[in-house]
Amino acid sequence: MLKAILSISGKPGLFKLVSHGKNMLIVESLVDKKRVPAYAKDKVISLGDIAIYTNETEVPLHEVLTSVKNKENGAKVTVPSDTKELRTYFAEVLPDFDRERVYPSDIKKLLNWYNILIGAEITDFTPEEPAAEEAQADNAEQEEK
Repeated sequence: MLKAILSISGKPGLFKLVSHGKNMLIVESLVDKKRVPAYAKDKVISLGDIAIYTNETEVPLHEVLTSVKNKENGAKVTVPSDTKELRTYFAEVLPDFDRERVYPSDIKKLLNWYNILIGAEITDFTPEEPAAEEAQADNAEQEEK
């Protein structure tokens, strides 16, 4: 699910990929449902491609969002404004996060994204299995024949 959710540099909030145009993407804001173009010059990243640094490795964003959801029982989180509180909260969610490479602004952005996703009723953060997607595509092809 997170593969189709995008963050666009310079635009607040998160966007759902709707369609492809010539040299652009058509995206819909998860906050106000307005559709806007995202051009090739815009820095666009899928939430499915983001990971959080830990002391040992990187943890995919979907695992971190699921941890936040479990901690908050599926409710929105109150984003702490104090740096120390942010780090303390995030340590409860991801105990071994890399405190040197994960900045307070990253934590704040992640928690805001979580709130936007919950507000848009997107609560299943687990990625779809590529094998399942391929099987669906194969079934669709066979139905067309």
